[in-house]
Amino acid sequence: MANILIVAEQQAGTLRKATLHALGAGRELAERLGGRLHVLVLGSGVDSVARELQAYADVLVADAPALEHHLAEAYAPVVADAAKLLGSNYVGAASSAFGRDLLPRVAARLTAAMASDVLAFGGDGATVTFCRPMWAGHVVAEVELATPVKVFTVRCTEFSQAPKRPAAGKLTAVEVRIDPAAMKTRFVERTEVKSSRPELSEARIVVSGGRGTRGNFEEIEALADELGAAVGASRAAADAGWVPNELKVGQTGKVVAPELYIAAGVSGAIQHLAGMRGSKVIVAINKDESAPIFHVADYGLVADLFQALPELRAKVKASRGGEPSEPKQEGRG
Repeated sequence: MANILIVAEQQAGTLRKATLHALGAGRELAERLGGRLHVLVLGSGVDSVARELQAYADVLVADAPALEHHLAEAYAPVVADAAKLLGSNYVGAASSAFGRDLLPRVAARLTAAMASDVLAFGGDGATVTFCRPMWAGHVVAEVELATPVKVFTVRCTEFSQAPKRPAAGKLTAVEVRIDPAAMKTRFVERTEVKSSRPELSEARIVVSGGRGTRGNFEEIEALADELGAAVGASRAAADAGWVPNELKVGQTGKVVAPELYIAAGVSGAIQHLAGMRGSKVIVAINKDESAPIFHVADYGLVADLFQALPELRAKVKASRGGEPSEPKQEGRG
């Protein structure tokens, strides 16, 4: 029987939605292997998060002042110790910035092989393989990890959220043995961009702009606000400094799979497609009829975004019986 340990992600006492998708992947493994699913939450003052997680699995809690801030150097030994305590065969997390930073360090401490950005589990019976993208998603490799302990991160857009259990899971405290003075890294400050828009990786609708905006994201933002959507951007737009880097969608940015993805002025380079190809419905607006984005779009409009988006926004507003809203000036950096 296999033990599966999922590392939860929380920020300031709020559980991140990505954790529920990682737990969905962990539940899939547990059911397949006849194992037991556990989740580990780390931080300081995380009682409410731990209680919330009890609805999904048995919970291990590592609560200490030294874990108040996300420092991989501090978190990694605690996760490794918890995995050893449980005798975990699989240790996983969401493939977010948090998971990508932490899990490789955990794998090194456990002398374990690791598969990152996993899309699905393959193999037969007790032999589990990990399907992960290569070449910007154009190739999917099926990888078998040969070490006794296997570490992985999952692409949350490919796994459903874990269902709640009939009964609350067991709650267990984990001993935290960290000497903050011995660490080579320390927390200095966290600068957070405040926005009334949804979080990009969790939004139901995303409106993205690219090089075609020529640096003017006002219409992108106005349509996003009309739809209650998040704003995204291509690598070209982010690298040009037109929008903050945290809005970048793609292989080197965030991977999203909303119900609706509107790409305006985005050519559709391989790097960008890798980050949004899993969207349920894709709408592309571009002046260039040969733009690659049209090959993956469900609906395509060959038009100037500065003419098309105001008309689209007016139609959306009219359907609600009001006037088009003005774009909000926020989230710029």
